[in-house]
Amino acid sequence: MAKLKYWQAVNAALREEMERDPSVCIVGEDVAYGGPFGATKDLEEQFGSLRVRNTPISEAGFVGAALGAAMTGMRPVVEVMFFDFVTLVMDQLVNQAAKISYMSGGKFQAPMVIRTLSGAGRGTGPQHGQNLEGWLAHVPGLKVVWSSTPEDAKGLLKSAIRDDDPVVVVESLGLWGQRGEVPDEDRLVPIGLGAIRREGEDATVVAWGSTVRRALEAAEQLSEEGIEAEVLDLRTLSPIDEALILSSLRKTGRLVIVHDAVAPFGPGAEVATIAASAGFGSLKAPVTRVAPPFAPVPFTPNLEQAYFPQPEDVRAAVSNLVNAKA
Repeated sequence: MAKLKYWQAVNAALREEMERDPSVCIVGEDVAYGGPFGATKDLEEQFGSLRVRNTPISEAGFVGAALGAAMTGMRPVVEVMFFDFVTLVMDQLVNQAAKISYMSGGKFQAPMVIRTLSGAGRGTGPQHGQNLEGWLAHVPGLKVVWSSTPEDAKGLLKSAIRDDDPVVVVESLGLWGQRGEVPDEDRLVPIGLGAIRREGEDATVVAWGSTVRRALEAAEQLSEEGIEAEVLDLRTLSPIDEALILSSLRKTGRLVIVHDAVAPFGPGAEVATIAASAGFGSLKAPVTRVAPPFAPVPFTPNLEQAYFPQPEDVRAAVSNLVNAKA
């Protein structure tokens, strides 16, 4: 078992899937040179320029081309440099790729992956640091996954590449250099299944992507206060692992949801709805969300830190729930 950085795990997944299946190809800006953040490093040298294709700076154009390739038997992995830039491909992704199987009566499929990076927490500002997973998870026909560890970064990407539906794989620039053990064998992380990162009995904290690490830090702080928080990593936003959420809620009775997307109409509302409907009988306290305010992401480091949820914010939310008088 190797210890890899997050980005190296992504690179390993791409390499292994290209070796396994000749229909897998990579498309995007500067991908032949390793991509803007190194995820496709050395792949063009091994697989050639036909399978690792540099494109013009036209997200709508190369995502549309990838969709056509997917419909004719290829399995393209498209790199969209920043999460914010999916706004440029919404017609190709939402109106076309997500619906092509439905509209063709199953005659066509779109086995394509959109890899994109969230710049949250890295000072990338309002046009490179926003999180739009709620937009995409709202679309029937799209799957949305987001790993918090190098092991899952590799396993989820491999599952996404083998899936016959379009999958958006979000990666965290804030985790890019994080190291973790990654199995050498061909291990897939199933799409649609979350994971419990830390067990506890007093409250459930649901997070995904880089917020998982902050939730775990908060849980360590809470443990010193005698509060044991269970940290649940969703890993997949759509389809969501409702069973895992409800199972944890039955144990703890309290729920805190943490995400870097703005709070109003955010993805945490879906988790809260699951708890307030199917999990209502388990609740001992109101559901709490810890998320940014309804405002653009600031550039300034101190304002950005105040904007995105920090471990102390999560700790305070859980502590208030547990210590609230019935």
